[in-house]
Amino acid sequence: MKKIATRNGFGEELVELGRKNRNILVVDADIGKSCKTDKFAHELEDQHINVGIAEQNAAGVAAGLATCGKIPFVVTYAVFGSLRMCEMIRQEIAYPKLNVKIACSHGGLTPANDGASHQAIEDMGVMRTIPNMTVIMPADYYAAKELVRKIVEYEGPVFIRFTRDAIPVIYDENIKLEIGKAHIIQEGKDVALIANGDTVCLALEAAKILEGEGISAKVVDMHTIKPLDVDCVKDCIENIGKIVTSEDHNIMNGLGSAVCEVAAELGKGKVKRIGIQDQFGESAPYERLMAKNGITVEGIVAAAKALQ
Repeated sequence: MKKIATRNGFGEELVELGRKNRNILVVDADIGKSCKTDKFAHELEDQHINVGIAEQNAAGVAAGLATCGKIPFVVTYAVFGSLRMCEMIRQEIAYPKLNVKIACSHGGLTPANDGASHQAIEDMGVMRTIPNMTVIMPADYYAAKELVRKIVEYEGPVFIRFTRDAIPVIYDENIKLEIGKAHIIQEGKDVALIANGDTVCLALEAAKILEGEGISAKVVDMHTIKPLDVDCVKDCIENIGKIVTSEDHNIMNGLGSAVCEVAAELGKGKVKRIGIQDQFGESAPYERLMAKNGITVEGIVAAAKALQ
């Protein structure tokens, strides 16, 4: 299966969009090569601002540009674009509900050998708690391109997270996605596998194995965890009743927690969460870090079978 990092889809699509819309600006924190905005900077120099290694300042600059009718993308690593910038995002971007897009590479464990300091395992959970913020993680290269197009059209603050490492391509250039609307990849009746980002491909592989064992799995790409597609989750609870969530994120306050909140309010359904087990990462290959936390095809299969 072909593999491409979702940051590549972001960088390529941003150039295309910037050529068509001169109001799209990039506010870089001096890591454009890693975040794939170097081509944008080279080709659209008058739409690019590099503030240096000063992420908080980038948030403020972007907020000011948004008040002038621009569509600024603050681009950095996910760990910096969520934690280092958190107060500025809350006060200067989300509170006045400005049209700023916080586009972050190196989400989850994909920074791998960079170690715990660069692995963003809390970012989507932190952003999810901020009012007015929309939180998205594309499942592959083509989903990244599609969702970047959609957030340009979408009015308001957005946090969108990409992978550093290459991940399997599961869609094609014709994929259509909507912010806040889950994408049903396949239907099933025995268990629902709800995933996002780099774990969607794992859920698909798990579904194939489960099918071979007589278990029919519905596979859902929940690319937007805020606003969550509550109707989709309710449908899974009402019509299946058994859900396994998977995410490359702390098991607390991410996708799994969002799904559990819906189940708790309904007072029914069983949910098992696959994710980072409330521990920091470390320097190791991406696949080993995922396996250490049980974020594997085998882990999803085992969780699904335990619910039967």
